[in-house]
Amino acid sequence: MTARTVVVIPAFNEAENLPEVLAELVGVLNDLPEPSAVIVVNDGSTDATRAVLESLHEVYPTLLAVNHPGRSGKALALRSGFTAALDRGAERIVMMDADGQDVPAEIPRLLDALDQGADLATGARTARKDRPIKRWTSVLYNSVTARVSGVDGRDLNSGLKAMSAEVAAMLLSTLYGELHRYISVVAHWRGYRLVDVPVVHRPRLHGTSKYGPARFWRGLLDLVTIRFLVAYRHRPSHLVSTLGVLALLAGGVILTVLTIEWFLGASIGDRPLLLAGVLLVLTGLQLVLFGLIAELIVAVGERIVHERRRD
Repeated sequence: MTARTVVVIPAFNEAENLPEVLAELVGVLNDLPEPSAVIVVNDGSTDATRAVLESLHEVYPTLLAVNHPGRSGKALALRSGFTAALDRGAERIVMMDADGQDVPAEIPRLLDALDQGADLATGARTARKDRPIKRWTSVLYNSVTARVSGVDGRDLNSGLKAMSAEVAAMLLSTLYGELHRYISVVAHWRGYRLVDVPVVHRPRLHGTSKYGPARFWRGLLDLVTIRFLVAYRHRPSHLVSTLGVLALLAGGVILTVLTIEWFLGASIGDRPLLLAGVLLVLTGLQLVLFGLIAELIVAVGERIVHERRRD
């Protein structure tokens, strides 16, 4: 299966929704001027999702199902879908949810944004059709994320996005845990061009949401993780060794002052400041060494990746 545009749909217990979603989606994709396909990642569903996908494949030959043996989370489901799409030569990848809230008819507008020069187009939901608590936490999430990350987006966490193959390939290294929420942030920090495309949003077709308000607080911690990965992934010593040098300087100043006092006749053996100075020096040395070891690990890892790509 070779397709220029591939739609990736992560699904967990969405057996009721998939027939309707795929029927509408395939109708839209059939109107595109280029070959297209759909990849549904069944993320360890415990309902009839797998059987439904098998029956739908007979109706839609361009449908590919990727089945996870157990639930891995949306981020890993997207990574599996992106990998499968890239392996099939996709130039443009669209991600959307399986609950029916995303409107497939909006996809051509997202693809048009890519054709006009954008690297990542996000479907900004103009009127959310969710429970009030979900809408409120989403507004708070977008506000905090925009302020911390510097990304100007109205709906950063939207599940409807279109991206170039280059962006999708870049994201493979950061899609784990729950970091799918920060696709726009990572792309922005890596220098890609982002645009928002206002889209219609609908109520869920069947079933209930798989996410609760607690994900907001987990999301804030994930933002710190993403910032670290983007800023220091290829240069960990810049953070770790810098902290080590600061600790060494602080400990060195303390021990120098105490040494001068000792030469002047003062007793320093029972002073807590002596212990603090020694601990700062030892901690600083350890951090500097950890930073150097981290650099070696990164260098070896990059070399292995380079050799594999060359082979």
